[in-house]
Amino acid sequence: MDKRERIHKIAQTEEDRILLAKVHDKITAGIRRQIPVSTSFLSPREQQLVKNLLSGEDLHFFGGTQEPERAVCCWLPDYLEVDSLWDEELSPICAVRASFFAADELTHRDFLGSLMGCGIKRETVGDIFAGQGSCDFLVTREILPYLLQNLESAGKTRLHLTRIPLEDVRIPQASIREIRATVSSLRLDSVVSAGFGLSRGKAAEAIEAGRAALNDMPTDKPDKSVTAGDKISLRGMGKIRLEKVGGKTRKDRLCVVISRYE
Repeated sequence: MDKRERIHKIAQTEEDRILLAKVHDKITAGIRRQIPVSTSFLSPREQQLVKNLLSGEDLHFFGGTQEPERAVCCWLPDYLEVDSLWDEELSPICAVRASFFAADELTHRDFLGSLMGCGIKRETVGDIFAGQGSCDFLVTREILPYLLQNLESAGKTRLHLTRIPLEDVRIPQASIREIRATVSSLRLDSVVSAGFGLSRGKAAEAIEAGRAALNDMPTDKPDKSVTAGDKISLRGMGKIRLEKVGGKTRKDRLCVVISRYE
């Protein structure tokens, strides 16, 4: 199967086809020339599409933190170790800290809007970690000089920008609630119902409406099977992870443990 056929089989939209063609050309060019290459930042869904397209290659998805959501796809020749991605001089990613008056309480949305507002494309920006008095975020190396010169404020709040080492990025503590429940089966609608506190019918409707993603891939199939470790997101509701599947109750229902990220 050639490049065009593989892309046609994997892509779900025209935007997918354009992205996959660009990634394929960039990664394969690096392999051919035996030089390190990296893409722009990819969403979790886009990362999965790239994995499906280039499944035979030794790829690394790097976001500048230990468990990133957005990441660049990298290919490294044999003379470079994976640890080189963390090297300040070699890494395709840079970390920036924006300091501001703590009482202003800026959010992820405030910073994303300001970045886009000063002409920075979304694909050059990785994860954004807004905190009290500062916000750390990841960008591609190429955009760093422009960013440091042009991002001066978020809303009406003045910012002071500095580049920081990747290992110094501050990640706010996630709020996770453990849910212990029973489900009739490991169908997607059953797990969504338990994890988000919806009726089985409402869960199925939300999935059929295209609001759900299983392991970052959109799905509209309520009867899709779920296994321990799977991540589920529901647009407008957040994310859950099926942590554990236990034994059955006397009523023949499965005991499950679910983490809900709030």
